[in-house]
This record gives sequence, C-alpha cells and structure tokens, in this order.
Amino acid sequence: MTSSLDELRARIIELEGHVEAELEARKAALRYHIEQGRAIFDRETHAQHRALRSRLFGYVFRSRLLVVLTAPFIYALILPFVLLDLFISLYQAVCFPVYGIEKVRRADYIVIDRQALGYLNLVEKLNCIYCGYGNGLLSYAREIAARTEQYWCPIKHSRRVKGAHDRQAGFIDFGDAEGWRDRLEEMRKALAKADP
Repeated sequence: MTSSLDELRARIIELEGHVEAELEARKAALRYHIEQGRAIFDRETHAQHRALRSRLFGYVFRSRLLVVLTAPFIYALILPFVLLDLFISLYQAVCFPVYGIEKVRRADYIVIDRQALGYLNLVEKLNCIYCGYGNGLLSYAREIAARTEQYWCPIKHSRRVKGAHDRQAGFIDFGDAEGWRDRLEEMRKALAKADP
C-alpha cells in the first residue's frame, strides 16, 4: 500500500514535469533555443537585446556610493568559494568511490551562461558570472553533503528544517529505530544511482 507521503512525492514529481513544460514554452516565447549547451537567439531578438544594453559609464555613474563601496566585500568571497570548490571536489573524488556513491557532476550545478546575453553591460556580465559560480558552487556542495548525509545518517530531523535538500524527504523517520536498522543499507545502495 502506498503511503500518503509517497503519493504527495509522486504529485510533486508530476508538477515538476509541468513546470519543465512551461519553461520550454517560455523559451519559445522569448525566441531562443539550446544548441550544443548554448542559448541561441534569433537575429532580431539579439539586435533588440544589444539596443537595450546600458552603457558602462552611465551604469557605474548612476550606482549608489554605498553599493560601489560594498563590492569588495562581495567579491572577496571568491577566495573561500574557490577553496570550497577545491576541497569539496577533492573530498568526493577520494571518498565517494570508497562508499560506492555516484559522484556529483559539477557541470549540472555550476552553469555560467548569462554573460552571453546582449542586454548586459560588462559589469553586469561580470556579476552574472560571479553569481552563477557562487550559487552553483553552493548547490554542488549541498548535493555532495546531501549524498554524504544519505550514506551516513539518513534520518529526518525531529522538526521541519527550512530549505532542506530534496533527499531528506525520503530519509527514515525520526524515532523509527526499526526503520533505521531495516533501511540503512537500502538508502546506501540507492546512492549508486544517485537519484533523490
């Protein structure tokens, strides 16, 4: 018998399919398609984008002083980001084969493509590269941590956690001692194919 939680998860997967279909329709409406991993706009749309680009000097000149003064604090995070990238990639390269966990594909999480948009000026493009890297890196690290948690401690928390990763929904219920003993190996084996 399927539990109501399983039914809800199935419904979520169905709704995600609808979201994907809607996103594909939006691509068509915005007149682009994906070719060899790159977004390609038709000529007319590309020309419209370039016409809407704000000039670099005006963009910088119109920026508030406090916004400009905070930029070094934002960009200083590149150092810990690069270190996190290095260490989390090394961690999974060394440990995941030992545990039998499928490795996380970095390219599935770190997507840097917005700098190709014709309506962005140089500073906006740089910001988009930085945000794509930083947020993608944190998603990549989160998935590596989630797979690690599924291997070592696939138990739900006693209370709801804000922003919990997708894998937690399938974890063993908090307080289910029998489930822990019965399902731990099953949870670990599921990581060989790595679908949440």
